[in-house]
Amino acid sequence: MTYAPEQLYAEVAYVAYHFHWSRGEILDLEHPERRRFVDEIGQLNTRIQHGR
Repeated sequence: MTYAPEQLYAEVAYVAYHFHWSRGEILDLEHPERRRFVDEIGQLNTRIQHGR
């Protein structure tokens, strides 16, 4: 399975911005784990926006 570079850059930037992890730390994650963190951050942001 190929992974679109644009998607990888977006995921790395998103996790790095919110968790302040280094690029290397994020790239060391397996794809499913990295996607899980992206999803979790999204859920956190949604709850914050709705005051929950």
